[in-house]
Amino acid sequence: MKKFMDNDFLLNTDVAKELYHNHASNMPIFDYHCHLPAVEIAEDKSYENITQMWLYHDHYKWRAMRSFGIDEKYITGDASDFEKFYEFAKMMPYLIGNPIYHWSHLELKRYFKVEEALSEKTAKDIWERCNDAIVKDKLTARELIKISNVVYIGTTDDPIDDLRYHRLVNEDENFVCEVRPSFRPDRALKIQNKDFCGYISLLGKTEDTEINTYEGLLEVLEKRLDFFVSNGCNITDHSLERVYFEPATLTEVSDIFVKVLAGEEVTKLEMYKYMTYTLIALGKMYSERKMVMQLHIGALRNNNSRMFGLVGADAGFDSIDDGEIAYSLSRILDSLDIEDKLPKTILYCLNPKDNEVLGTMIGNFQGSQIAGKIQFGSGWWFNDQKDGMQRQLVALSQLGLISKFVGMLTDSRSFLSFTRHEYFRRILCNYLGDLVTNGEYPYDIEMLGKIVEDVCYNNAKKYFE
Repeated sequence: MKKFMDNDFLLNTDVAKELYHNHASNMPIFDYHCHLPAVEIAEDKSYENITQMWLYHDHYKWRAMRSFGIDEKYITGDASDFEKFYEFAKMMPYLIGNPIYHWSHLELKRYFKVEEALSEKTAKDIWERCNDAIVKDKLTARELIKISNVVYIGTTDDPIDDLRYHRLVNEDENFVCEVRPSFRPDRALKIQNKDFCGYISLLGKTEDTEINTYEGLLEVLEKRLDFFVSNGCNITDHSLERVYFEPATLTEVSDIFVKVLAGEEVTKLEMYKYMTYTLIALGKMYSERKMVMQLHIGALRNNNSRMFGLVGADAGFDSIDDGEIAYSLSRILDSLDIEDKLPKTILYCLNPKDNEVLGTMIGNFQGSQIAGKIQFGSGWWFNDQKDGMQRQLVALSQLGLISKFVGMLTDSRSFLSFTRHEYFRRILCNYLGDLVTNGEYPYDIEMLGKIVEDVCYNNAKKYFE
């Protein structure tokens, strides 16, 4: 029987251990997609206790606590920070098989030097030790980044953001990690949202104009994109809950846009046309600026209307959608590629049924300009666990080139989540180690080590910079 989460955690062969300890473990972290607030990095946010770090913004943990029957008071409510920590600790032993159990204990080990398993019995002692470490080791936002050996952070930002906190961070010569914005114009595409017109008004104000035509919208979006680029942005992101493709003319889309601004209802067909045309128009802008486009596909958001009304979005009430994606996604990519304006693109699927779809889709649009121009992104959200990562790695290696993969990201709001890179690296090394141990790949440690180091860091650095 192996010791719980020891130094060889998840490493089942000698080759896996050699790859992880000698090649993966010390590579820097290039975290190209997350939801960390730039303001907290700029102001070097400090914390009073472990709950503020661990539970304030972690909807993964919130979902588990609700499933355990814990009252919302101890999740997003007004209970004390210790009470929230204690309720979470009581649940921990029951999380067998859940990735939160691994993530949480990796975080306790790496940042607080706590080796014991968290439970109701150990809660008070671990609470005190973690809080002491926060003070003693000065575990602020920037210190956590430094401890984690993070050299690049890509945040996720709305076009209306003024990016002042990104500038403050990057003007500080004493802080070595780059913190760059990513352009995420979802609210400008989702014409069906109730706040769409209000958002368009806010967007116009960022450029001291009133947007009353579709051409005016594209002009403002392009200006905001250039503003982001001037502030170091070279990555964009879109959340495509469903993938739509409905060709339309500029005249049609212009009429649809004006119709919405006038307060009129739009049909589903009109919505599809607007979203299709706008996404392709933005893709061309990204290509011209040599940016990377990320498409996150398949989330079914805000399922619980009652709880959405109580606690809002991004609070743990989203799930996996099961829509068809292949044809529409193919047509979107082809519409850009046919004009040679398809930017470097990363495709993520939330439903694992689509792994092979994306694994084969990326091969349709590769090119000689850059190896791995179109990427199958890492196991995302509900796939951000052992089996999900393994499934993604297997699909990518069997249908594409895992050696050119840009690797892991946190997609998190927590400064403690950088341990997910360690989790991924251990799973990666174990997968490759199994191939060698089973005689499916030669024991060429120089080549294997290079592949591991590339996937952990080098590929992303080259791809994004």
